[in-house]
Amino acid sequence: MRTATELRALLRFRPVQLAALILLLAGIGTIAFQLKLCVLDPDIWWHLKVGDWIIDHVAVPHTGILSRTAATRPWVAYSWGYEVLLSRAYGWFGLIGIGVYGTLLTIAVAYSVFWMLRRLSGQFWLSCLGAGVVCSAFLFNGMPRPFFFSIALFAVTLTLLLEANRSGQVKPLYWLPLIFFLWANLHIQFIYGLSLVGLFVGVNLTQRIASALGITPDFLSASTLPALQLVLIGAGCLLATLAGPYFYHPYQVVLEYSKAKFTYSVIIELQPLSFRGYSHFAELLLTAAGFFAVGWRRKLDLFKLALMTAASVIAYRTMRDAWFICLPAAACIADAFAPQAGLEQKETSSADTWRSETWLEKLGMAAAVAILLAMVANGTDFNQRGLDRAISSQYPVNAINFLRRSPVQGPLYNNLNWGGFLMWYMPEYPVAVDGRNDLYGDELDKIFYNSQNAEKSYTTDPYLNESGIVLLGSEMPLAKILTVDPRFQLVFHDDIATVFARRVGVQ
Repeated sequence: MRTATELRALLRFRPVQLAALILLLAGIGTIAFQLKLCVLDPDIWWHLKVGDWIIDHVAVPHTGILSRTAATRPWVAYSWGYEVLLSRAYGWFGLIGIGVYGTLLTIAVAYSVFWMLRRLSGQFWLSCLGAGVVCSAFLFNGMPRPFFFSIALFAVTLTLLLEANRSGQVKPLYWLPLIFFLWANLHIQFIYGLSLVGLFVGVNLTQRIASALGITPDFLSASTLPALQLVLIGAGCLLATLAGPYFYHPYQVVLEYSKAKFTYSVIIELQPLSFRGYSHFAELLLTAAGFFAVGWRRKLDLFKLALMTAASVIAYRTMRDAWFICLPAAACIADAFAPQAGLEQKETSSADTWRSETWLEKLGMAAAVAILLAMVANGTDFNQRGLDRAISSQYPVNAINFLRRSPVQGPLYNNLNWGGFLMWYMPEYPVAVDGRNDLYGDELDKIFYNSQNAEKSYTTDPYLNESGIVLLGSEMPLAKILTVDPRFQLVFHDDIATVFARRVGVQ
């Protein structure tokens, strides 16, 4: 008994809890250092170049800048806020700046999950361990792109909604329009958050109308929030998303994305879960636990049930959106552990209650995490030389250096995954294609995909036929077939890249 009492006292000890949270965040950062996804992401480079362009021109682009095949097509840089921050990180600190920026985003997502769980459950160890489990289900399956902002802001939005739903107080929701103003200028998945708010308002209005008609099932929890204020807050969120340089145009991009089919069939991260790894099963278990937590309470919360159902439909469609079910499931689980009304003073078996960190504690935690990461940086090869090596192992650095020594007349034809890197490292050649699927669309993406897989149609590909230089991955089918194509001659080859130049006078 004495040992158990001492253990509970130790677990309640504030410095021990803070130390555990520091280790969680530092551990997340260490994994990010080891994986180096911040510089291995093919899309990070076009985001960087777009950020540079915005700063140089003090404006946002409206056409397909940096592309030769889609230069005149309309385009919305809907992540322009992320891209400006990325540009400054690189401009001030070089590759280390890109790495630290991506790592900070990763840590911010982990902390936002912990913050959400702690606010909803009021329990530290549940939140700390839960954040580790939830992050393991999705965090390192994707690169630290703009959608990391969406994950963090979704967690904040969902927390505010559930707190208002629980307390019957609408005041916390007054922050939402400001959140959506920031969100809409950082990433297009603000539409997920707006749908979340719309669902919340819709469920509450439906319950109000049903109650007015005398339809009040005993098994459903009642809505206690004022309907008019909810509608006004929802309208404020919608208007806030229009307060940016692109006004309503991001909604047009959303519409175009909804029509896309080809990219969802060929890009792995946009395909459904394969259940070939731990993270997919963790997502499934979280989903099941989330639904169980919703039904566990005596009164069924219609908003939570609708949220879990909608999130399941969306998240299981693509691997990249795994977070979209993990966060609602974790939130529902945490909310199920919150003290019931009238029991707030009752001590839990683990005495696990947690008060929010003070600003001084937050500063101390940030300093401790930074010191720990600085200590492990060299051990994980997270330095200028290590990032250079990581880049050179995946991108055609030697091929581009060869072209600088021995220039070949363009235009350039390249494979999709390298388009962003070529924008950054070889800007003198506008790229044929890059990772901006919303710019090129299904039609162009299909042409490039078929050609690069050496389908018969490659001989009639207009973009290949007009090119003067072709830079491809050495393992690509097109790179192999062009070695016997009389129109091109091999000028460079290594294990990563192969370069062809068009033979003079041969069409």
